[in-house]
Formats: sequence, structure tokens, C-alpha cells
Amino acid sequence: MSNENKGALGFTKDTPMERFLNGLIIENPTLVLMIGMCPTLAVTTSAINGLTMGLATTFVLALSNAVISLLRKVIPDTVRIPAFIVVIASFVTLVQLVMQAYVPTMYEALGVYIPLIVVNCIIFGRAEAYASKHDVLPSFFDGIGMGLGFTCAITVIGLFRELIGGGTMFNVQILGEGSVVPGPAGYFFSLYQPVRIFIQQAGAFIVLAVLIAIMNQVKFNLEKKGKDTSKFGVGGCCSDLEIKDPHKVKEELLKKEAEEKAKAEEVKEEAKETVAAAAGSGEEENK
Repeated sequence: MSNENKGALGFTKDTPMERFLNGLIIENPTLVLMIGMCPTLAVTTSAINGLTMGLATTFVLALSNAVISLLRKVIPDTVRIPAFIVVIASFVTLVQLVMQAYVPTMYEALGVYIPLIVVNCIIFGRAEAYASKHDVLPSFFDGIGMGLGFTCAITVIGLFRELIGGGTMFNVQILGEGSVVPGPAGYFFSLYQPVRIFIQQAGAFIVLAVLIAIMNQVKFNLEKKGKDTSKFGVGGCCSDLEIKDPHKVKEELLKKEAEEKAKAEEVKEEAKETVAAAAGSGEEENK
């Protein structure tokens, strides 16, 4: 298989599995591309909030990708952005009404961030960069992969913030007074004092930074083992540019720089020759 046809983790490009793994790992919207930061930092005070927000976003992302892909040849290019917004807003409204009816507690906890899914750059970016240019099935799995990548990331962030900042996991007391852990371990766990900064705004930045550092370390370790990591986050959520090997890009830049230096030297030589010729003609006139 040629490198041009290879996608995420060596799978054939634009297959359902490749699209799924691409969003989940290679172009994880939170830990690699670092987009959709508004809900990531705002709603991750607990794991359940992160999980609910992530699943709602995944639902909208997968279905809007599929519908936009289905209509891509019908929607005129001049009105594609308003059309994308209408499709996305329709699914967000559906999610909002279902949550309001069946899980009102979570609807109130997430508040304004549910309707704000409409303007989440992950969703709009995938519609513009991928779904509007590819078939329905890979677009659908692209949405699922991106959505679950986002879900996993913000759930983990919420889990750490909730555990360190409040001693709970999914609202179950694990650390601190009232720990449900039995036996001697439960006694030691009950002595824990929550670090309240982690359930405040600063805690979100701290946990996010640690997780991004871990992701970067994993990438670095893969590079040391000789694995190809050139596709990690290169394509981007809103970019449809050709993915290039960073080493080739560096070689091209060095080559271009050498050519520019050579041209500059040629200009200098020509300038010297012109000055010398002018000086020679001036001496002849004086004679």
C-alpha cells in the first residue's frame, strides 16, 4: 500500500475504521488539535458532565456529517455555510428537547453549553473540511470518531477534576469523609482533603495541560521507536490541505533557502560587475 493511501495507524485512507481511529487518537480534537476548548474547560467539573456533553456532541457530529455528505451535491457552494448551520442546529434542537424532557438535571447542569453545540468548531470544521467532500459512510464514522475522541478527553478531564477536587467519581464518594471504600483502605481514603482548586477554572487548565503533555510524550516515544507520527494532528479539523512528511517539508525549506542565497550572491556579483564596468568607462572618458 502506498503512503498516499495510508491513513490513521496504517489503515486504508477514508475507510470507516481509519476515520474512527483518526478522530479518536490521531486528530483527537481536544488533546491533539486543541479545539472546542470552551465546553472542555467549562463543563468538566465532573465526569458525568463531561460524558453527557461528549455524547450529545457525538450525536450531533455524526448525524450532521452524514446529512451534509448526503446533500453535498445539492447544496450550492455559495450558501453552504448557512446550510451547514441549519442542519447542525436541527440536530442540536433535537438533543436539547430530549434532554429537557428525559434528563432535566443534566440539562440544567450543562445549561447554555447545549445550544452552543451549534457553533462548536469541531462540528462545523468537520462539515466543511470532510463531510462536504466525502461519501456518507466515511463521513458518518469521521463524526463518530471525532465525537468519541472529544467525549473520552473531556470525561477523563472531568474525572480527574472531580476526584482531586471533590473526592468523588461519578458522584460516588471515593476519597475524603464518607468514602464508600471498605476496610483499612477506606480509612486511609477518608483522611484525604480535597484540593478545591481543581473544581475551579484553574483546575481545568492544569489537568488539560497534563493530559496534553502525556499525549506528546506518547508521540515522542513512538518517534524514538521509529514509528511514523507525521499524521498526528497535521490535517487539522478545518483544513483540507495535503498532509506532508515534516522531514520533507524541512528539506524543501532548506532547499528554498539555499536557492534564495544563491540568487542573492548572483545579484551581488552582477552589481559588482556593473560598478566595475561603470568605473572603467569613467576612466576611459577622463583619458
